[in-house]
Amino acid sequence: MQSTFSGIELGKRGLVAHTQGLQTVGHNLSNASTEGYSRQRVEFKPTDALYVPGLNREERPGQIGQGTDVARIERIRDVLLDHSIVGQAHLQGYWGARDKYVGMMEDVYNEVADTSLRSSLDQFWDSWQELALHPAEMASRAVVLERANTFVDGIHERFKGLTRVRDQIEEDIKVTVGEINTLSKDIAALNGEILRVKAQGDMPNDLMDRRDLLVEKLSGLLNITVDERDPDEFLVHTSGFHLVQGEEYRPLSYEGEPANDGYIRVFWRIGEEDVRPRGGKLAGLLELRDNDVRKEIQNLDNMTVNFMDLVNEIHSKAWGLNQRQGNPFFVEYPAVLNLTGNYDRNGDGEYDSSYVFRITGSHKLDPQEHIGLAGEMVFDGPRGQVRVPYYPADTVEDVVGRINHSGADIAARLDREGRLSLKGVPAEDRENPDFVIRHVEDSGQFLAGYAGVLLASGPEGAYSWDRSDAVYALEGGDSRYTVAPLAHPSAWVHVNEQLQREPASIAASFGEAGRPGFPGDGEAALAIADLRFRPVMLGKTTTLDNFFANTVAVIGLKGEQADIELKTQDAIMKDLRDKREALSGVNIDEEIANLIKYQHGYAAVAHFITEFTKMIDTIINRLGV
Repeated sequence: MQSTFSGIELGKRGLVAHTQGLQTVGHNLSNASTEGYSRQRVEFKPTDALYVPGLNREERPGQIGQGTDVARIERIRDVLLDHSIVGQAHLQGYWGARDKYVGMMEDVYNEVADTSLRSSLDQFWDSWQELALHPAEMASRAVVLERANTFVDGIHERFKGLTRVRDQIEEDIKVTVGEINTLSKDIAALNGEILRVKAQGDMPNDLMDRRDLLVEKLSGLLNITVDERDPDEFLVHTSGFHLVQGEEYRPLSYEGEPANDGYIRVFWRIGEEDVRPRGGKLAGLLELRDNDVRKEIQNLDNMTVNFMDLVNEIHSKAWGLNQRQGNPFFVEYPAVLNLTGNYDRNGDGEYDSSYVFRITGSHKLDPQEHIGLAGEMVFDGPRGQVRVPYYPADTVEDVVGRINHSGADIAARLDREGRLSLKGVPAEDRENPDFVIRHVEDSGQFLAGYAGVLLASGPEGAYSWDRSDAVYALEGGDSRYTVAPLAHPSAWVHVNEQLQREPASIAASFGEAGRPGFPGDGEAALAIADLRFRPVMLGKTTTLDNFFANTVAVIGLKGEQADIELKTQDAIMKDLRDKREALSGVNIDEEIANLIKYQHGYAAVAHFITEFTKMIDTIINRLGV
């Protein structure tokens, strides 16, 4: 049997419920522009009816209601849509990073046509062509010097431009690692707060909105997956690792890596295992720094080394107008000062490696001659050893081409005298130095006897860089080797100062029988000018001119790809976020409608209480008078 005053309690519940509805509408309107906010809805439920079984139960069917209660304040959110956004955001972050920095690389290559590096190279070749026509004139030599210095300055500027881009990426990586750690820490802290609020039976809607926003931001930096099946433990994974587990998070750290020009490696602070992201901004930055920009610098170094080596090869054997010979046109700095290329790679104070850039055979070869030999050569490659077979019907030219197309970290060519020349190329693996020959082996007699490169066949006669004095495995006599150049020759290449001081030393003639040629002999200058049209790039059958054209084309294609992919991902993310906004965003018109509804409900309940109070007043004060 219900109390005489139960109506007042019923009305009070209605006032409290509609007040909560009005406050929720006000909360939604106040946060209409708040990033990551999800609109909230008050869910009402009828208060449990008053019913106690007993003999004094009223003899009438049904139960008498006791008003309304707030069941919960629910945030409107689609979990599957949130997971789709988190799963897609890492691609947007990845292509966003690539689009930004590939664009900066394009700016490095977008030179004014008249002052571009390729234009400077063309002018350099033209100056040698002019010297070949007028080998006795000093004015032609002055032009050669001027054009050479201009081209060298262009190489330096391109190297500096690419290095600046790589340095900017390095700083961005450090900032991104800091952001990942901060977001992970904040998500872990929110997990603790949310768990404690839920333990009290409340709904931490605003805290969960904040966590979802941080997770979405984190997904743009790193490829992550979210696991919230366990209500007591919110998990964030990346590439098989726990990044966040409940109130704990796993921070990232970084340190300089000498093998990568001192640039940092990113690793897990616990366990120190390298971080290898598969998506997100961090993956894009690491790939750009250690792959795209690094390879562009390697290509520039490769061109520079090859350019210096080929010009010096001709110029050092030619005679100047002052009847002097043996001057290199460009100064080359060796990576090690030891004459045999010995180097202490592990830093224990003892030589353990041999840094050799070029090995030249002792015998002159005819490129069209059939070798009449069978065997297999073994060289080092990016992913282990590369085997190159040869057969009796092969010509020397066939074998040279097969080496260059084998994928080994080595290049082969016949020099001007017909001797086989093997050269190291830029290494794909950062652990290996550039322009260092690492392994040369031959099961037969092509390298050992025919070309005069190795002393013996088989593994016992192989040249291997991972020991000191490895050059003693090379054939003696006329065979020659050159110590590897100092790292990044495009940063330090310059014209021989001796030639700057005495331009008459610039050679134009090969001479005869070891004697200087006539002043009108320009054969050597013509040979240098002819390099312009020869496929002489290390490891590639392309000319120096084509190298520049290919480089610009590749960067342009990368920029176009990044732009298209970024626009695609932006469109996908916009569509997903628009869907979420339609579902979870605050609609002002809808909130105003709810405001009016709760306002009228509140007024109706207040009127009910007023009338019920009048009834009680009549019972208490007027009955029985």
